[in-house]
Amino acid sequence: MKDFDEAVQANKLFEITYGADGVYLTVNRVFGLTVQEEEVFNEIRRKKIRNYNAAIISDTVKKASGKPVKIAEKQEEEKIDAVVEVITSPDKMKAYVKIKPPEGGGKPAGLQEITSQLKQNGIVFGIKEDVVNTLAENPIYDQNILVAEGMAPINGKNGEVHFLVDIQKDRKPIIMEDGSVNYRDLDYIENVRKGQKLCEITEPTPGIDGKNVVGTVLKAIDGKPAKMVKGRNVYSSEDGLSLYSEIDGQVMYIDGKLSVFSTYEVPADVDNSTGNINFVGNLSVRGNVLSGFVVEVGGNVEVFGVVEAATIKAGGNIILRRGMTGNGKGLLIAGGDIVAKYIENSRVEAGNDIKAEAIMHSDIKCGNRLELGGRKGLLVGGTARVGREIEAKVIGSYMATTTTIEVGVDPHVRERYKFLRQELIKLEENSKKANQAIVLLRKMEAAGTLTEEKKELLDKSVRSKIFYDSRISEYKEELAELEQKLQQEVKGRIKVYNYLYPGTRISIGSANMHVKETLQHCTLYKDGVDVRIGPL
Repeated sequence: MKDFDEAVQANKLFEITYGADGVYLTVNRVFGLTVQEEEVFNEIRRKKIRNYNAAIISDTVKKASGKPVKIAEKQEEEKIDAVVEVITSPDKMKAYVKIKPPEGGGKPAGLQEITSQLKQNGIVFGIKEDVVNTLAENPIYDQNILVAEGMAPINGKNGEVHFLVDIQKDRKPIIMEDGSVNYRDLDYIENVRKGQKLCEITEPTPGIDGKNVVGTVLKAIDGKPAKMVKGRNVYSSEDGLSLYSEIDGQVMYIDGKLSVFSTYEVPADVDNSTGNINFVGNLSVRGNVLSGFVVEVGGNVEVFGVVEAATIKAGGNIILRRGMTGNGKGLLIAGGDIVAKYIENSRVEAGNDIKAEAIMHSDIKCGNRLELGGRKGLLVGGTARVGREIEAKVIGSYMATTTTIEVGVDPHVRERYKFLRQELIKLEENSKKANQAIVLLRKMEAAGTLTEEKKELLDKSVRSKIFYDSRISEYKEELAELEQKLQQEVKGRIKVYNYLYPGTRISIGSANMHVKETLQHCTLYKDGVDVRIGPL
């Protein structure tokens, strides 16, 4: 509104005066502003000046000398009453009154004239009565005076969830003075007691409607309620605005649900004495996880020893105090973070971050960040698909080991998109076959040749068609959402603190680069269709 307010305060660019020997026009030159001939002629006609010289008027306007120029012979100034003009802002949130002064003894504008004009222009709300009264008693001429102002709508506030526990622990291992990483004191677990309050929910507030100066109601938006889904071992208060823990254990926020998990501890190795482990809570393994064994838990997994060619799947985080030597068969899958001293010849997938001191010849996927720190900070060989950012000291090797890196798109999103496309083709084919069977069986039914066996087949085909079509609709909707995510602006980055060696193939979104010479202390990012190299 500032620009509008300034614009309506017009400068006096010309003036008409009555002299002893005639009527005079003065046109001023104001920087950045020019007077239009039509404005001058309109004013002359309004003042009812007779027998004016149009050519002289045009010349005076063009020159704008600031000196009075005679435009008509002597004549009495006509009586002209004051004129009240109402100006409304484009958004109808402000109304101004501009009064042209009376001339030649004309009648001034009083309170009745001003209020009448406001009414005629539909100004009914937010009128500043004190300003209007003052303007009637002490008129200000040829200026736009704000006399009415609307009330903007105030949107309500959304409800909020206030966590009373730490659901986002700082997951960075401690870097020691000698450059090594302390993978022992990670403090990953947020412990809670039975009956402890976990979060509070504030309710949304309603919006307050506004109104413009012409009386139109401007609808406000009510706040939206906050949602907090109860997970395992959690109960809510009677009013539903607080959540509490049912047990002693670890609180975790996974997939929009607040849950509390108890922890199961294996005092030695996961081997023949324990067998494979499937547990709903957290798992702590004091020894090693030997080759061939499978560990699946709903919460976190912490292993104090070495993981061999085993499989570990966790709904939360996986913490390996030492590391993993997978021999091409090791598998780690975590819904949250994966932290390890080293990972070698393994397949690793994390929904959030992966942090290690060295990753060698492995297939890596993580939805957010891949951090290689500590003394080595090494990523060499294999493939790394990372959603947002990679930080490493060294990528590749001086022997030009082939290392493939993809950054900028969550690999899980890309894989889900590919899976749905393939499944959609199968579903559409199955739906088509079911429909063909239905058409054929309907014809038999109409001809009266449908046996009981065929009738059962018809019912089964109809149910199958409904199922396929429902699943097709669901998949298409999810595909549309995934396509939007894949088309979003790519902001992936790769930060290399020491060396990036030849043999490394880099993709950031749709931009590709094959490293052919050693690079140092640099950041790689996408610029248009190219991968650019910049400073750290």
